[in-house]
Amino acid sequence: MENGIKTQIVVVGGGAGGLGLVRKLACEYRRDTHDVTLVDMNRTHIWKPLLHEVAAGSLDASMDEVGYGGHAGKWGYRFFLGKLESIDRENRTITTAPLIDPDGERVLDRQEIPFDYLVLAIGGVSNDFGVPGVRENAMFLDYRQDSDKFRHKLLNACFRANLAKRSGEKGKQQVRVCVIGGGATGVELSAELYNAATKLHKFGLSEFDDKMLKVTLLEAGDRILPMLNEELALTAQNELSELGVDVRTSTQVTEISKGLVHVKEGASVEADLIVWAAGVKAANETRGMSDLELARGNQFVVRPTLQTTKDERIFAIGDCCSCTLPGEERPVPPRAQSAHQMASTVLKNINSLQRNEPQQDFVYNDKGSLVSLSRFSAVGSLMGNLVGGRMAIEGRLARLAYASLYRMHILAVHGLLRGLTLILAGHVNQIVRPKLKLH
Repeated sequence: MENGIKTQIVVVGGGAGGLGLVRKLACEYRRDTHDVTLVDMNRTHIWKPLLHEVAAGSLDASMDEVGYGGHAGKWGYRFFLGKLESIDRENRTITTAPLIDPDGERVLDRQEIPFDYLVLAIGGVSNDFGVPGVRENAMFLDYRQDSDKFRHKLLNACFRANLAKRSGEKGKQQVRVCVIGGGATGVELSAELYNAATKLHKFGLSEFDDKMLKVTLLEAGDRILPMLNEELALTAQNELSELGVDVRTSTQVTEISKGLVHVKEGASVEADLIVWAAGVKAANETRGMSDLELARGNQFVVRPTLQTTKDERIFAIGDCCSCTLPGEERPVPPRAQSAHQMASTVLKNINSLQRNEPQQDFVYNDKGSLVSLSRFSAVGSLMGNLVGGRMAIEGRLARLAYASLYRMHILAVHGLLRGLTLILAGHVNQIVRPKLKLH
């Protein structure tokens, strides 16, 4: 606070890192000295690693999402609905794009929001790598709206197949889904689809069973799940194959047309639904936002302190930043655990900046990778002092560890007391609410 004017801290993006950060910032400072503002283009938050469950209908996002307005009121920060359009470093302001409702009517004009410290946490989107037809003919799981759209199309396809089987109509009794990308999202979605398919007959689709679902998973590399060791990746692939997933590695997609995935070698894949889950980059809009340095994937380049290279008062965290730490050849991987850890470092460094103290370098503690195969299994590796290095896990232990990741996210977003209450409520909801969301 200088000359009686409040210090303005603005966080853009309420994802895995941003939402927990604004809560901590609001708890850190008194309201009469600091204003903490969250800017996001959505009204609610859903943890991104859960989007594949929303897409398959296994999770009702309305039960697990966080309303930014209510969260802001609870913790004492401001929430502004808007999409970041530009950053004016000289005048210390950001501008949000006009807000247009679904009917085309303007709700808000462009707005300028002043800042003394700015944190960019706008997340990432799927990287199409310039493959022709991806944007026009494939779906993504970048946002809640994407998952809802996929679920609606999936259910419509299942209803059509169920009716075709009931009426004996040949050639239309199958739902074909092609998932492109053998990383965590592609693998988890493939398994979750079969979980949903085994339950549909209990929800009015009396003729439908999992044999009517045909999922093809395409991976350009020589194996799925490259972040895991080969043995665990092979275990996951075998689990998927047993479910019925046709896993094809070393298969490069060259083009996507309507209902057809063209590959470099081998037969093209016919599909009713095509999902692109290969790679992450920052949104293309970042290139026109400011003069901040950007990496090839449109991410903001940051120093090890997470400050942008051109402005020490502007930080970037999570999927939208490119942070290569000293001694490392590659940037910190775009994971939820990275964003959470970065948020803690930014909190410390904003405090240090205000006290004219040295900044701390970000230290990434890789706690391992976990992949859920729905209710069927889970695989992964844990790292750290607790296990004395790296420990491969699968089955019940892996499922327990995977579930703990979301619980840790809830505690970071809601605090200890409210977080524990919500975790308990979540267990109750798993018992009493429907197993599938069919609307």
